[in-house]
Amino acid sequence: MSRTGLRRGSAGPIAAVYAALRVGLGSVRPELDERTHDAVIARMQLGRTLLGMAAAAWLVLAYPLSDGREEFILGKLLEIAISCGVLLVGSTVGITAFLLAGTQDRRRHFTRRLLGPLKSMLALAAGPAVFWLSVTTLKGDLVGEPELVAFFSSITGPGIICSLLSLLVLVLGALVAVVLLIVSSLYTIVAAYSCVSSCFRAAEVHQLLPALLSPLLVWSLFVFQVFDGPDVAAPWEVLYAFLLGGPLTVTALSVWEVRRLRSRYGITLRTALGR
Repeated sequence: MSRTGLRRGSAGPIAAVYAALRVGLGSVRPELDERTHDAVIARMQLGRTLLGMAAAAWLVLAYPLSDGREEFILGKLLEIAISCGVLLVGSTVGITAFLLAGTQDRRRHFTRRLLGPLKSMLALAAGPAVFWLSVTTLKGDLVGEPELVAFFSSITGPGIICSLLSLLVLVLGALVAVVLLIVSSLYTIVAAYSCVSSCFRAAEVHQLLPALLSPLLVWSLFVFQVFDGPDVAAPWEVLYAFLLGGPLTVTALSVWEVRRLRSRYGITLRTALGR
């Protein structure tokens, strides 16, 4: 089934899951009076992301890793977690300050737009919650064999049927938990990346917010990477050019985006706040 068909309201469980993921991860945004779609800005953001990914891949392939592959992967997952934490705090503080700085009418107007960021936060929290539930089930802390035996013995009485039913539920529960463990792990990574790239859908509150919040993220990660040490054994000039390249390009792109929104569409922070 094509994506066009799904967007046009085709029925079925696949369409329902697809629609839920798009809403939760921020792929669906309501039409906002200040949500001007600028194809040039979108292409620049995509180009910067692809360029950053290509530079990171080249650095890893060109130089040996400082630690093992497992440590490298865990380090990248830790960076994603830190990115989510920094943006979660930054987005909350930034959006709150944005609301407080606006006039009363604008404050009420923007408050109605908070559903998007809240959905993004809940979508991100769902992955770790299912992961914890799966691990708890596999460890037997959620429901153990004694609890199952006691439950089925109250229905069928003690005996072979009670034991078989308990064993069957334990095996099926373990299989479902393993599947959910794998799915929730992949989902959490995708959801975290989506939340970071969309700044927890801050653009749904106002289009200027992602440009204002993105530099906070990249410079915070720069400080973390400096103190954490390099991932690859590369010359210092290559490492610092790579580390500084991301924050500088993101900051420059954010400044350019703010200026473009002001010059082409008249969107400024003052007008957004109603001042």
